Amino acid sequence: MYGLAHCSTCQKAQADLQDNGWTVQFRDVQKEPLSAEERAALVAQFGDKIINRASLTWRGMSDDERAADPVAMMGEKPSVMKRPAIRADDLSGLGWTANVKRSFGVPA
Repeated sequence: MYGLAHCSTCQKAQADLQDNGWTVQFRDVQKEPLSAEERAALVAQFGDKIINRASLTWRGMSDDERAADPVAMMGEKPSVMKRPAIRADDLSGLGWTANVKRSFGVPA
């Protein structure tokens, strides 16, 4: 799971997954930045949905910053990444929505 340690959604997702039998390896992308290859893999998997356009970070960015490539954008401002981004074997999820919960067997 990729996210921010102080993010309440990430904390909730981690707790819910653990309560439902998952072992979660959490990585705080601000403290342990993702490599360009890791960011590119997330963009390849989730597309432009990986960028959280509702975040305070996004709203504080200039038009030029918003026009940047998502891989570079997440490198410059890790908190612009939608979170949590979850990858497990053949499952993946972005955010902690009812659909993501269901796909991981967590009651919604």
